[in-house]
Amino acid sequence: MITSKTSFIALIGNPISHSLSPIMQNAALQYLGLDLIYIAIPCRNEDLKIVLNSLKKINCKGLNITIPFKEKVFDLCSEISPIANQLKAINTLKLNSEREWVATNTDVEGFIYPLKDLFLTNKNSIVIGSGGAARSVIQGLINLNFSTISVVSRNKTSLDGLIKNFENQIKIQGLLNNDDRTQNVIKEADLIVNTTPVGMKTATNETNELPYGEIFWKSLNEKTIVYDLIYNPAPTELLKFSSNRGCMTIDGLQMLIAQGIQSLSFWTDGLEVPFHVMNDALKQYLKKNNGNF
Repeated sequence: MITSKTSFIALIGNPISHSLSPIMQNAALQYLGLDLIYIAIPCRNEDLKIVLNSLKKINCKGLNITIPFKEKVFDLCSEISPIANQLKAINTLKLNSEREWVATNTDVEGFIYPLKDLFLTNKNSIVIGSGGAARSVIQGLINLNFSTISVVSRNKTSLDGLIKNFENQIKIQGLLNNDDRTQNVIKEADLIVNTTPVGMKTATNETNELPYGEIFWKSLNEKTIVYDLIYNPAPTELLKFSSNRGCMTIDGLQMLIAQGIQSLSFWTDGLEVPFHVMNDALKQYLKKNNGNF
């Protein structure tokens, strides 16, 4: 029951109407018996500073940060974790005893979750795309001890920057999507991760595209695991295509839940919630809404 003593956690971003975080986080908060609720707050670019400063002064216990603010909140935090600095992105904040924001990033742990038990040490991986999400994925692949990481992108500038960002940890092979060498790399890959938004369902668009087009994927074989960070639609066109080739496929819903669990633990100083609590809440919600969100 919400009372005058109830505190809240919020998601800050723009847009956020599609977010599933309130569904799974409120289920977890109820399971834990905490006097907390989770809400979504849309925020304009020009209002970010005043919104975060205002939330310090009321009964807010923590925040999730999403697009387009994961990099913009750095200047508003008094303490930033090493992983958030490494990734140049923040997705979780909490207030310390001085009512200042402490920041971290839970995306790496979220990404790793569905891969932990698949015995991928010393395997070959490909990351599709070189945007912000690719940084979390690459760090996760490093943590899982992949022997090779190749990144395929359309944007040479962002590709070069990404490779430089990790040069002290691992040598990354960078390829443009129209490079003939990509076909052999795809053929030899044990894991391919799509970090691009291609295939995502939006309010105005249902897409049936594959990242870089169908010809790009002609060398894909059945031994490859294909992981798409997109979770709407489920499955994406890429995952349907890959499944038809005999591949094991993973969508982004497990990552969403796992990073949410890590955020909740951060806000509550280590409390843990079982994966199935958030997963069941989302399944019930999606079933009720016929998969539309």
